[in-house]
Amino acid sequence: MLNTPPNNGLPNDGEVDDIGHDHIMTSYDTPLRVDAFAMDDDIKIELIEKHFRHIMEIMGLDLTDDSLNGTPHRVAKMFIKENFSGLNPENKPAITLFENKYKYGEMLVEKDITVFSNCEHHFVPIYGKAHVAYISSGEVIGLSKLNRIVQYYSKRPQVQERLTVQIANELKDVLKTEDVAVVVDAQHMCVQSRGIQDSGSSTITSFYGGKFREEATRKEFLSYLEM
Repeated sequence: MLNTPPNNGLPNDGEVDDIGHDHIMTSYDTPLRVDAFAMDDDIKIELIEKHFRHIMEIMGLDLTDDSLNGTPHRVAKMFIKENFSGLNPENKPAITLFENKYKYGEMLVEKDITVFSNCEHHFVPIYGKAHVAYISSGEVIGLSKLNRIVQYYSKRPQVQERLTVQIANELKDVLKTEDVAVVVDAQHMCVQSRGIQDSGSSTITSFYGGKFREEATRKEFLSYLEM
């Protein structure tokens, strides 16, 4: 009998696709190794370029072709500087709060914030809109910072449930209030371009905290979204 090495709790080959289909999320925190930032971005780009070049060669692509020769570097740079830049805490947006001088006590809603992320199961795009709201506890945030918070947490391998909660938790922490709401409506290319190949569906996730757990407040928020 062959001795099979332990998988240390990781899924075996037969389970990998099932995890993708079942959309399992292991934590509200993005799974990162403790040494995730031990090397700088330039080294990461250099290593990813090397390995992606090897992947393309395995696939049989001719990297001497002018169109393909620069692809490994472009992909590596895109991964670190663009698509997954939200993994690096140095890229977290600096947030400045302002006194709520107008004493505005109603909800503030920022809707239709662009979401562009990547599925952590297949590394293909997730795209859609996020709608966020909060009720001030005495301080307010610049409107563009709401968009930047959404963008920061989107720019990492994600599942939509985690993304929704991470945005909400950041808003609660920054604004020092439980009164926040987040709705994300997105389409997943892992559903559209592979597997079931259903291009007509979208996924909606939500988080309601504090006063937004009250039916009337939640209904008011959703009415602004026409949902």
